[in-house]
Amino acid sequence: MDRRAFLIVTSVGATGLATGFTACKGTGPDPAPSQPKGKEKKEMSVTLPPLPYDASALEPHLSRENIELHHGKHHNAYVVNLNNLIAEGKVERDKPLEQIIMAAPEGPVFNNAAQIWNHTFYWRCMKPGGGGAPGGELAMAIDRDFGSFAKFKEAFVSASVSQFGSGWGWLVVKDGKLSITKTSNADLPMKHGATALLTCDVWEHAYYPTYKNLRQKYIEVFFDHLADWNFAAQNLAIALGKRKA
Repeated sequence: MDRRAFLIVTSVGATGLATGFTACKGTGPDPAPSQPKGKEKKEMSVTLPPLPYDASALEPHLSRENIELHHGKHHNAYVVNLNNLIAEGKVERDKPLEQIIMAAPEGPVFNNAAQIWNHTFYWRCMKPGGGGAPGGELAMAIDRDFGSFAKFKEAFVSASVSQFGSGWGWLVVKDGKLSITKTSNADLPMKHGATALLTCDVWEHAYYPTYKNLRQKYIEVFFDHLADWNFAAQNLAIALGKRKA
């Protein structure tokens, strides 16, 4: 899935996600609310984006079980929840996902919409045979803003490990400069005027059961074996206006 496809698949409405999603209740941090009794279930407006690779493609670094639970249960729960909020009239049906996120105050609408975006972005930040160090303009920007890739990796791992509780570690660009940030729960860079280039999910369900409580080990493996630097480089080029989304 390229960057254009990612932007399409994370939108809501006629030109975004397909309608007619058949909901199946997922289990996750926010259990899906049930449909009101006596009311006809409205058409769904958001679908669970498919993984950009097979669920076993990231083994042995992330197990099939880990991916299937994370994508099929946790990620799907946010999709079901947002669709129920749409059906209840709490979200405009035809708004793009990013507009929903930017307009929503902290609460159920924001939490579920942002977590759909965050997870869809996260899946694209990994690939089979990924990891290592980037090249090209991204590598030069990392050297310029962090001193070296080694210093950048150390800072990213430290920020992600130190995120208390659930959250995300991010490589972002703002005003042409790269930086590392971390957010809690569903929060994400676009709410703070920054553009995400790469993220690592540090909610416990991201690395359980593969790594159990070893968050740092999981993040180090993410860098060494999973990170899709081509995707991050594409995002940087788009943010700098050198490539169209």
